[in-house]
Amino acid sequence: MSETLIRGADTILTMDDDRRELKGADLLLRDGEVAGIGSGLQTSGRVIEARGCIVTPGLVNTHHHFYQSLTRAVPGGQDALLFGWLQTLYPIWQRFGPEEIHVSALTALAELALSGCTLTSDHQYIHPNGARLDDAIAAAQEIGLRFQATRGAMSIGESKGGLPPDSLVEDETAILEDCIRVIDAFHDPMPDAMVRVAVAPCSPFSVSRELMRDAAILARDKGVMLHTHLAENAEDVAYSLETFGCRPGQYAEDLGWTGPDVWHAHCVKIEGEEIDLFAASRTGVAHCPCSNCRLGSGIAPVRAFRDAGVPVGLGVDGSASNDMGNLVLEARQAMLLQRVANGADAMSAREALEIATRGGADVLGRPECGRLEIGARADVAVWDTRCIEAAGSWDPAALVIAGPVKVRDLFVEGRQVVESGVLTTVDLDEIIAAQTRLVRGLMG
Repeated sequence: MSETLIRGADTILTMDDDRRELKGADLLLRDGEVAGIGSGLQTSGRVIEARGCIVTPGLVNTHHHFYQSLTRAVPGGQDALLFGWLQTLYPIWQRFGPEEIHVSALTALAELALSGCTLTSDHQYIHPNGARLDDAIAAAQEIGLRFQATRGAMSIGESKGGLPPDSLVEDETAILEDCIRVIDAFHDPMPDAMVRVAVAPCSPFSVSRELMRDAAILARDKGVMLHTHLAENAEDVAYSLETFGCRPGQYAEDLGWTGPDVWHAHCVKIEGEEIDLFAASRTGVAHCPCSNCRLGSGIAPVRAFRDAGVPVGLGVDGSASNDMGNLVLEARQAMLLQRVANGADAMSAREALEIATRGGADVLGRPECGRLEIGARADVAVWDTRCIEAAGSWDPAALVIAGPVKVRDLFVEGRQVVESGVLTTVDLDEIIAAQTRLVRGLMG
């Protein structure tokens, strides 16, 4: 039996069904689960003192592209809209191989962990030069984060009217076969799963309708979730109207891409009847506010989503479009954008944190994560509010407003991944050195 007691936290933000906030409280972790929460708890195991700290569930990242951490702030793509940005970066990405995928994933996962993330998805839709989803899964296992890997793909290249170069697309039969291989090799349906796999054709403008439909059939046959990009900006919607004769929400419904086993990234331009459709079908949305700002895509109608009952989580998106991967900053941006669009009372700091925790866990089909209650998974973030960002804060529990932006301690399945602000599972300096070496090679 393995036990850790997090003792004497100034506040525990449980994000349970009652959204309890416990003052001067303790949290007991045992064998990967939350075993106790309250005051005066005892243990014969390890004790972590949490005075001066806020304790929250681990944050949840519902959309990312790990491989893009090798292409941050690339000249030529810094000031472009979505399609132009992609066309700048495709020629670089086609030169990647297994090492680039693995090292970039280590970098992305390390950055997420240090910002309090315990559960993350990744949308890997390029597999050049022998790279496989296995390379990112190995990185997640090294860092120690809970991982929802998605087997993405592109199948329509430039020669067939698509956006990506032909060198980055795959045969559709081969895509489906590899989806089956990866699911059979790695997907774990159990509540304590550290790796799950989803099926994730990249986008309506890079795969065929047939692949979208077949992917949905395959995923449901295998009992896994579905993920793609949808309605990211006005160009995306215009493509859907011109190519498919309908808006993105209708396109998704027609091909079987709505339901509680589906989550779509961005949905900036989803509106009206599409919102109602997503709410009625419990189709999830990965909201990526920083990326949407960076690419000038617009402000997703998150307030309308939440009010209608659409499940919403946060995503940092790729590190070539964000260009950072800090989930606390993402939650802050989500809150600020809804206030810009709808008024200062449109979203509170606590609601933004809720979206970043239990909201994201629910979107990923992981209701055992994203909250601190008896029987939940022991995924916990400890935030030291005795820091410069929070100095003078009257309400440190509103950490989305006043910081901190990096976690002090992080536990995943009860195992400590970050201790006193330092990763315990990998050598961060070695990862950064490898990342820097690969970037220089790509530049040359």
